[in-house]
Amino acid sequence: MEEKKYTYEDFLKIVETLRSEEGCPWDRQQTHMSLRPCMTEEAAEVNGAIRILEQTGSCENLREELGDVLLQVVMHAQIAKEEGLFDMGDVVSEVAAKMVRRHPHVFGNLAVEGPGQVLENWEEIKKKEKEGKVITESVLREIPKELPALTRAQKVLKKADKLYEPQGDFKACAEQILDAAKRLKMCTPVDYDPEISRLTGDILMALSRIAGLCRLSQEQILTDRTEDLIDRLEGAEKKVP
Repeated sequence: MEEKKYTYEDFLKIVETLRSEEGCPWDRQQTHMSLRPCMTEEAAEVNGAIRILEQTGSCENLREELGDVLLQVVMHAQIAKEEGLFDMGDVVSEVAAKMVRRHPHVFGNLAVEGPGQVLENWEEIKKKEKEGKVITESVLREIPKELPALTRAQKVLKKADKLYEPQGDFKACAEQILDAAKRLKMCTPVDYDPEISRLTGDILMALSRIAGLCRLSQEQILTDRTEDLIDRLEGAEKKVP
């Protein structure tokens, strides 16, 4: 017997039912705040599924994990609907309008020379969209704390370059790392030392700057190097008789 094929509308109704009085006790008690860890975990699992797809060519994991992220999106939209704020239709309409607005080279008559100019146009359009809006946080603090620390550091540095002055070039950052490393050599390792913490932070921030200048993802680099370490250690372990 062929398995039933559900539609997008069916899915919206299923989530609405789960949140109803006749639905699931767990789903009913969820809030935007309580679901935050779920969104973080599901997004990470999508990235894991992408890695599996690249390594094996199997798409089953990615299909499933994308569905789990969609569930989180629809759950938040359903809760907002119950609160009288907005619904999933508003979410879809707004992001569609944003894509049209920020791609004038596709949906308009603007000519672009390459991906670099597309990104420049995107940032300029984004800046104009914010004009006249009430901003509750500074431009730098609007970059979410919830981002991974390395990713957030890169974004803050990039924005700071535009708002203030460049936060050091490649050579200056390399020298800063060497200087901090020399100072660390004079420290004694302990469970916690403010000076070691500060120097380590200086090194991480300088590395963030270097990664940004080279358009590299620190998160991905460290993930890849960690995997290399695991492969090397496990490989050496297997060779032990």
